[in-house]
Amino acid sequence: MSAKIIDGNALSAQLRGEVAQRAAALTAKGHQPGLAVILVGDSQASQVYVRNKVKGCQENGIYSVLEKYDASMSEAELLARVEALNNDPKINGILVQLPLPPHIDANKVIEAIAAEKDVDGFHISNAGLLMTGQPLFRPCTPYGVMKMLESINYPVRGATAVVVGASNIVGKPQAMLLLQAGATVTICNSKTRDLGHHTRDADIVVVATGKRNIVTADMVKPGAVVIDVGMNRDDAGKLCGDVDYAPTAEVAGWITPVPGGVGPMTITMLLVNTIEAAERAAHG
Repeated sequence: MSAKIIDGNALSAQLRGEVAQRAAALTAKGHQPGLAVILVGDSQASQVYVRNKVKGCQENGIYSVLEKYDASMSEAELLARVEALNNDPKINGILVQLPLPPHIDANKVIEAIAAEKDVDGFHISNAGLLMTGQPLFRPCTPYGVMKMLESINYPVRGATAVVVGASNIVGKPQAMLLLQAGATVTICNSKTRDLGHHTRDADIVVVATGKRNIVTADMVKPGAVVIDVGMNRDDAGKLCGDVDYAPTAEVAGWITPVPGGVGPMTITMLLVNTIEAAERAAHG
């Protein structure tokens, strides 16, 4: 048996088409959606992510501002820029690319972003709203995973789900969204004893640890949905995920590839969150 592939590129293109329509409708009423992206320092990976985010905005009718600063920028200067963007009516979403240089407290910066412009969904009040089942913004990667499950009409209600990884960015919010959708959820991490004991029972396995091949074919129930959020390099330097892909694809019912799976969805959901913020502001 070979798993069906959940194609993140195709789903992403479809959702971006909807974003462009919503952006055009808002712009026609004089409310063009706006996203500000701040990059501090010169991390190569961050520059690629930021470029893709800005490109996604430009291609889908969202006004975007990219502010690049030297790694020596002070915390006070960054907080002042965030405050100015909070007060800018043309900007509906503010994103500060992480990681930040070590002398800047990332938590302090995230908390400084106005909750209604926190399109990453990392602000403590947004995390609290998600926890209580009434999210304002869903963090982009977990939101993308839920859209992938929706795209295959997977019956999440009543399903058993295992999330491997407990970060604030993916694992914890992913567990909350699955819980909200009616799944029975177990949260594991890279140190969980006998990880396979948990994953073998799961109808849905979402893996986000940054550890290559942490989930192998023998750890997956036949027919399960396997969603790989990991981004690693194999011994040949090729991009791969956290799941041992080829053998697992022989067991799973559905699987996401790396690249071309969850990755494209993350930026697409950022655009969706920006549109949602703009629609709320317009109806203010």
